[in-house]
Amino acid sequence: MNKGGLSMKMADIQNKAKALGLKPSKMKKVDLIRSIQTEEGNFSCFQTSANGQCTQESCCWRDDCLEH
Repeated sequence: MNKGGLSMKMADIQNKAKALGLKPSKMKKVDLIRSIQTEEGNFSCFQTSANGQCTQESCCWRDDCLEH
């Protein structure tokens, strides 16, 4: 998704959420991504790393997450 360091645009995130059956209308980016992570059966950990480290090597949100 955002491999190669490209940040995903909010419209793309909303489309992904809708495809999963979520209603993204007024959700903030962080909350929306965490909802997507949960819906996909993953940890809802987007931007929760306090030390810039993450064990989720294959996460499609990794670049956006660790740049905060």
